[in-house]
Amino acid sequence: MELQEDAPFIIKPGSMKKYIKISAALGLTICGVLYAIINPIFGSVEESPVLVIAPELLRQHVERLANTEKPRTYDNMKALNAAAAYIKSEFKKHSEYVRAQKYKVDYREYKNIICSFGPTDGERIIIGAHYDVCQNQPGADDNASGVAGILEIARLLKSQAPKLKYRIDLVAYTLEEPPYFRSEYMGSAVHAQYLKDKGIVVKAMICLEMIGYFSDEPKSQQYPIGLLKLFYPSRGNFITIVGKLGKGGLTRKMKRGMRAGSSIDVRSISAPKIIPGIDYSDHLNYWKHGYDAVMITNTSWYRNANYHMPTDTPETLDYVRMAEVVKGVYWAVVNLK
Repeated sequence: MELQEDAPFIIKPGSMKKYIKISAALGLTICGVLYAIINPIFGSVEESPVLVIAPELLRQHVERLANTEKPRTYDNMKALNAAAAYIKSEFKKHSEYVRAQKYKVDYREYKNIICSFGPTDGERIIIGAHYDVCQNQPGADDNASGVAGILEIARLLKSQAPKLKYRIDLVAYTLEEPPYFRSEYMGSAVHAQYLKDKGIVVKAMICLEMIGYFSDEPKSQQYPIGLLKLFYPSRGNFITIVGKLGKGGLTRKMKRGMRAGSSIDVRSISAPKIIPGIDYSDHLNYWKHGYDAVMITNTSWYRNANYHMPTDTPETLDYVRMAEVVKGVYWAVVNLK
């Protein structure tokens, strides 16, 4: 039998054009998906003037909240009310518009504490953090850190006296944690429902959820999906803005503003709620009503092994980096367009 040489592989001109089109479409699709998820920002950002937040003040807030006689859980009303009273007293140092939004659950009275700045009417920006804890733990990072953040934002709003286009409501929520998580009794659910019922226009909602724990150790940052390791750091020394997939506008605005207002490494992700952690805080109740909302977080249990543990104590937090996060949030919010 006569052997023949293999015929050369030839791509016809028409096939080549089709191949190029498919490759280009695939490349654009991948770029589009990454753009929607990672929310990159391009070009330089205008830096803020010098803003000062004393890390020691953040520490004092966290210690005061974390060191109640009993944990500030839903059934330890004395501790929960002591935390609420402290928050209210601190707010009153910076604004005359401070009030409690009270409601009852199982014959107990709970309260959100609200502090306002800016125009009384018009669109609002909500910055919120929950002050209750899950079970028997001090909850320094979860979430005394977030509450300390809104207390210091109140201080900046008073001292800097920016000309505000929108009304800013700082809200300390109760009952974010189990057994009321994802229920209508969450403090943020009550607040969001109130806004909806009154027809109040909300420009944006920013949720501060665990902003105090950082690590420079290799592989200190974990992710719910291994693929994310290709696009995000392996060291837990950054802060993340978490947004809803398809709603990247607010995420990018906050990212640009936070980078301009602080020295902290700011990353962002917009992802579906199916990924664990994407909607695990108070912002989920604003999403339910169609409000634009993001969460500012150190990624919770993906970094901090003290999550929902008795070891979540004030001395484990990095108050210098935490101060940078708060400065960044403040600058992003007062310049939000």
